[in-house]
Amino acid sequence: MSPGIKKQYPYLADRRGVWRELVRFISKNCGRVDTVLEIGPGYCDFINQFPANSKICFEHNESMAEYAATDVDFRCGDAVTLNGVPDDSIDLVFASNVLEHLDKDQLQTIMPRIGQILKQTGRLILIQPNYHLCQKHYFDDETHQTIFSHDNIVAFLEQYNFTVSRLIPRFLPFSMKERLPKWPLLVRLYLALPFKPMAGQMFVMAARR
Repeated sequence: MSPGIKKQYPYLADRRGVWRELVRFISKNCGRVDTVLEIGPGYCDFINQFPANSKICFEHNESMAEYAATDVDFRCGDAVTLNGVPDDSIDLVFASNVLEHLDKDQLQTIMPRIGQILKQTGRLILIQPNYHLCQKHYFDDETHQTIFSHDNIVAFLEQYNFTVSRLIPRFLPFSMKERLPKWPLLVRLYLALPFKPMAGQMFVMAARR
C-alpha cells in the first residue's frame, strides 16, 4: 500500500468480516495451500484469516506490522523484488489492489519474480479495479499508474507466462466505502450473484504455464 494509507484508507471495523467471506471464496477456489504470500497486505485482513501453514507478506508501510497476526511473517521492504523468497516455494501469491500502483518497469520486475517463487502447481490470484467498470473513479487515487481491465488482464499475464483459469469481470464494488451491506452472510450472497450491482473490481486466478 502507498504511503499515507491510514489517512486515505482508514481502518474499518467491518472490513474483517468482509474479508472472512473473501477468504472463504478464494480458499474454495484454489484448493489446499501450504504456503501463501500476499503482496501489499495493508491491514492484513486477508493474510491473517487465510488457512495456510506458512504465511508471508510484503508491505512497505511498516506501521501495518501492528495488524499482522502472530503466525504471519511480516516483511517490511520492497515487494517488487520479493527478496529472500526461494524459487518454487509458494503455493499461492495474492494481491489486492496492488498492480495498478506499479509502473511499467516495476511490473516487468515483479511479474517474473512471482513466476519464479510459485510452485509449478501454484496459483496467482488478483483482485483489481476494473477500468472498464470504474473509469470515472479509477484515478481518484493519484498513485494509480497502470490501467487494468478484463479486456487487457489476460494478455498482460500471458506475456509473463501465466495462463488465466478464472476471470470474473464483476466481483466487488470499487471501494469498501460503498454503501453496500457488509454483514458476512450478505457478502457471501453478493459473491454468489450472477450479476453484481455496483461492481468495480475483478477477480483473476492464473497459473504458471
